[in-house]
Order: sequence, then structure tokens, then C-alpha cells
Amino acid sequence: MMQQASATDPAPGRRPELVPDPDAEAARIAAVRRYDILDTPPDGAFDRVAAMAARLFDVPVATVTIVDTDRIWFKAAHGLEGVAEIGRDPGLCGSAILRDDTMVIPDTLKDPVAADNPLVAGEMGVRFYAAAPITTPDGHKLGTVNVLDTRPRSITEEDTATLADLAAIVLDEMELRLSALRALRDEQARREAETRHAEAERARAEAERAAREKAEQDKAAIAAFASTLQRTLLPPALPVVPGLELACHYRTASAHDVGGDFYDVFPLDGGRWAFFLGDVCGKGPEAATVTALARHTLRAAAQIDADPVTVLNALNTMLLTDVTAGRRFCTVVFGLLEPREDGGFTVTLATGGHPPAYHVRPDDSGAVWVRAVRPKGGMLVGAFPQAPFAQTTFSLTAGESLFLYTDGLTEARTTEGAMLGDDGLTGFLHQRTGPVTATSLVEDSITLLASLPDGAGDDVALPALSVPHPHTTPDGSVAATAHTAAAPEHFGQE
Repeated sequence: MMQQASATDPAPGRRPELVPDPDAEAARIAAVRRYDILDTPPDGAFDRVAAMAARLFDVPVATVTIVDTDRIWFKAAHGLEGVAEIGRDPGLCGSAILRDDTMVIPDTLKDPVAADNPLVAGEMGVRFYAAAPITTPDGHKLGTVNVLDTRPRSITEEDTATLADLAAIVLDEMELRLSALRALRDEQARREAETRHAEAERARAEAERAAREKAEQDKAAIAAFASTLQRTLLPPALPVVPGLELACHYRTASAHDVGGDFYDVFPLDGGRWAFFLGDVCGKGPEAATVTALARHTLRAAAQIDADPVTVLNALNTMLLTDVTAGRRFCTVVFGLLEPREDGGFTVTLATGGHPPAYHVRPDDSGAVWVRAVRPKGGMLVGAFPQAPFAQTTFSLTAGESLFLYTDGLTEARTTEGAMLGDDGLTGFLHQRTGPVTATSLVEDSITLLASLPDGAGDDVALPALSVPHPHTTPDGSVAATAHTAAAPEHFGQE
């Protein structure tokens, strides 16, 4: 929801200054208190967001702030050593939380409100300021992710979107932290209740009954939280890409564990598109943190430089330096799609330790031609500081498809007890007799998994893309399709 505000009477030659509506401000402060974040010790996750913002925007100062009643408190301050908080003066952070969108001031001296802010008029001499609000699901602005410079400058719409993504990452971290605090407090309360009622048999029985009920509630809450979190880690629907058919199946191995597989398809400039598929080592909240970090980093890095190897290098650096990632690593394949003038796409594919993708098309004999796309030299992402990554470029033309998967598919067991493996998957693709489209490849792979004795024992993500044969429409264009073959299981979608 938008922060309601009113304008005070301006001095001659000055624009009106917005002030928060008292009721809306009281609700916002209550939301700040709910997250219990003020005056907490430094946290590496937030420090890394500030450092990443400074690096992405090439500025000397970047901060993560929480706006209190009469102060602006720094949860993270890259390039601003020794400063824990400042007064809530208007013009910069104090004004940014009154907006729903990213606030950008190219030259603070030309802004009548910002010009009087101590960070602008004082020794620091801030001349450029941009901030994205940290917004809760119910619309309260807790604070901002800011970038500051001592010289005037401008940024693009893509830059403002990147800053908003960083603010979303901060909120994700605060939600995870709040969930952990609540679980700890609930556990402490349960133990205190058991101690108080330990003297009487009836009280012990009542405490045990309450504990059973609490355990059932926690089980349901954990399942709901995992479902909600999983939805945030995957795109809600496949986009429509002109001249391309998309399909995907996603299945988690457990209804109670957040899966470690992730994928996305998103637009870049110049009609280009990017896609990625990855698999984080492990499951649960820790893996979810890495999954969220990886997905946001890949999207943000691609907006700066879409070269696939450069994008994987950015993710490798982030996983090695962000303390929230722990010692976890992941496998990733990142691809860039560039439309060709004669139809189809030029595909540049980079790999970081991920299983090979498969380039398939029907041949003249009616069989299926299959080629494993496996650039040589791509290592795991997040394992080694100087890990090399490799890429290859090829054409995807009419009638051809690119099939990707996570290792939950190849590690599934056959009736003989052996893993399906790369050879089994290659043989399956060769022996297919149906059309070679993204939708048919995904649907046939689902059928294959269903035919195995135990199905898939691990998470499985099966994205595929294909170039359909052009067919003429009334305006002579090529019809673009997007189809989701199966929604993530355990989420109740059809």
C-alpha cells in the first residue's frame, strides 16, 4: 500500500515537502518493530547486499537502512565507516520511504529538499542518490537500499529494477530471520510451559497434549512456509517468447522440504532472452537462501553483462563471499538467446558443472538426432575462487529443441536397480517417435519417470525450448507459444 502523505506549506521557490500521514506512519513503525531488526549486530547477508550494490552501480557508498521514528539506522553501510545512524532529515532516506517506486536524484544540489540534507550539505557532499524501498508484503516501507556518489550521475530503468531486486533480497533475508526468531521463541515458550507443569501428572498430560497440537500446527506451518517459499524461488509462469515454445515440469522430492532446483527465463535488451537452470547442494532453509541468492544474482548480473561466462563468474564470486551461502555450491547452466534474421535463434550456453543439455531434431529417417551440449571445462559454481567456466555457441532452427534437466532425472532407478544415467537418457531421446517439441519432450519425460519403479528420488526440473515451424497468420507473423507441461507438485496446482 502507498504511504499516505501530505504536503507542508513550502517556502517561496521550493517544492512542497511530503510528510507521512500519522496513522500510516504508526502502522509502518509497528511493522519495523515486528521484524525486531533495529540495533542488531552486523550481519554478513546485509553487508553483502550493500557491497553488491556498490559494485553493480560503481559508487563509493551503498547502504541498507531501517527508518525509525526519529532516526535512520544503518543495518549495513559499505564505504561509510564508523556511522551507525543519522537523524531522520528529509530529502534522502526519510523521503524515499514515502514513495512506492525507486527514488532517484541525479543531482542533489538541484533538488530543493535534498539540498539541505546533512549528507548533501555536510562534509560528505553527496551529489547523487538512489534508493529502493524495502517493502513488506502488506505494503509498509521498513527502510531502503541506497547507492550514493559524490558526483552527479544518472541511471537506467534496468538499474532501478536491479536496485529494487536488491531491496527484495533484503526483505527475503529479514523474513527468514523473523521466521527463525519466532521458531526459537516458540520452542522456548514450550519448554517453559513443560517445566512449570512438571510437578503434576495432570499438568504434564496437558502439556504433552498441547505439545502434540503445537507439533501438528508447526508441521502444517512448515509445509505452508515451504510451499510459499518455493513459489518465490521459481517464476510464476513461463513467459511468451516470440518464435519460441517453452515447457517445464518441476517436482520436489518432499512436500516439507524446499527444493534446491531453480530455473528462469527472462528478457534482455535488443530482443534477446536469457535462461538458466541450477541445482543447489542440499535442501531446506539453508539451500533456499542459496537458491534465492543465486537466482537474484544471475538476473542482476545478466542485466549488467549478459555474456554467459561473465554471469557465472559473478555468481561464483557471490557464493564464495556471502556468508549466508555457507559452504554450499551449485551446478548451473546459463544460456543467451539471440534471434536470427533468417528465423530461429543463436544460442550461447555456459555451464558450471551441470549435466549436459541435449540438442535434438528429427532426421530424414524419422528417428531423432541427439547431440549432448557439454562445453568442456565448466566447474561447480561456488566451490573455488578461480573456477573456470566454459561456453559454446550453436544455432537452434525450426523443428529443433533444447532439452535441459537436473540430476534427479538421470539418478532415477530403472527396474534393474541401476541409475538411468546419461546413456539411458540419450537412448530414450533417440528412441522417441513423436514430435520434437518442447511440450512433447517434457511430457514424454514425465511419462518416463512415472514408468520407473520408484519415480524420482530427488527434485526434478525439466525445462525445454523449441523453435516451431513457421506458419502464416493473417498478418504474416510467427505464432509464439508458452506452455507449462506440469506445475510444481505439492503446491496444489493443475
